[in-house]
Amino acid sequence: MVQQVRKSITALAFFVISAAVSGQPAQAPLTLKPEAPDRYVVVPGDTLWGISERYTDSPWRWPELWNMNKEQIQNPHLIYPGYVILLDRAKGTLTLARPGTEPGTRPGAAPGTGAGAKLSPRVRAEPLPPEEIPSIPASVIEPFLTRPLVIEPDGLDRAPTIVATQHDSVLLSAGNTAYVRGIAGSGEESWYVYRRGSPLVDPDTNQTLAYEAIYLGTARVTRPGDPATVVLTSAVQEVGAGDKLVAASVVTPINYAPHSPATFLKGRVMSIYGGLGKVGEAGPLSVITINRGRADGLEVGHVLALYALGGTVRDTSKPRGAPDAFIKLPEERSGLSFVFRVFDRVSYALVMHATRPVSPLDVVQTP
Repeated sequence: MVQQVRKSITALAFFVISAAVSGQPAQAPLTLKPEAPDRYVVVPGDTLWGISERYTDSPWRWPELWNMNKEQIQNPHLIYPGYVILLDRAKGTLTLARPGTEPGTRPGAAPGTGAGAKLSPRVRAEPLPPEEIPSIPASVIEPFLTRPLVIEPDGLDRAPTIVATQHDSVLLSAGNTAYVRGIAGSGEESWYVYRRGSPLVDPDTNQTLAYEAIYLGTARVTRPGDPATVVLTSAVQEVGAGDKLVAASVVTPINYAPHSPATFLKGRVMSIYGGLGKVGEAGPLSVITINRGRADGLEVGHVLALYALGGTVRDTSKPRGAPDAFIKLPEERSGLSFVFRVFDRVSYALVMHATRPVSPLDVVQTP
């Protein structure tokens, strides 16, 4: 599945439409990092976001370095391990060279066989086609793509339900049999087993936007009908009557094209995940849930800046008990996040960069 996710991501999909192309307000000139390399060879394990951070602190604006236009974005080229990124500091632009095509290299020659290079006998081999470089680490977000993990308030109400268990067992584990109503006619054979978890409450309105879905395991239909017979093929927690099933369909490939929202958008962090476990603070490559979704104009690929929520402190220059003795500290920018899955009113985002731990109630907004 990770491989499927990787293959769905092209290099130019990462190079987002710049301000001039997308109609967004003009931004400050993009600057190169002083330590940006003049030459960089792409290696397995690289991500397009990681490569861009070598050159600029605004990785979603990398197309500006490539002088890319709308036509080029519509006709993407892929970047693979072994390709060479070259920086022209005089022009402030980047170019891409395939292996053996850099200036000073004989056409068709292998890397390191340019003018003056010492030649030696080589064994000719046909390498396997390389995988293109993904935008962000696919293995980190894969569980959040293949499993819902967030459900709308009524999302499981009509889902197939375990109504009885083998030998009337209270709890089931891998290899046990269960009986499910609601599967008849679906045609699906593989299912995920869920239980509704804690509510995700909007910190601004105190409204329940969705529920966390507790993943329990997988099941396979062995006899269709109503009720149908299923066997648990895996279980990370014990399963019982009343638990729900969701079809384990294949993930539709998603084009991850990082870009800033066209209008100002502001929201809050509701919860944080480290791996698949819920944690109190987030760092780079942690997944956060935010209180904005499709209904608010949020899209897959949106880049949102993270801000630490400013606390309230006592103004030491004022006497205790004074009406204005406490002041609200400003929100401080703390990093960047990348939205990779959007529901109606909530979304998942991956923390790409953080200068301090990200906490629930922190702010996300258009960078």
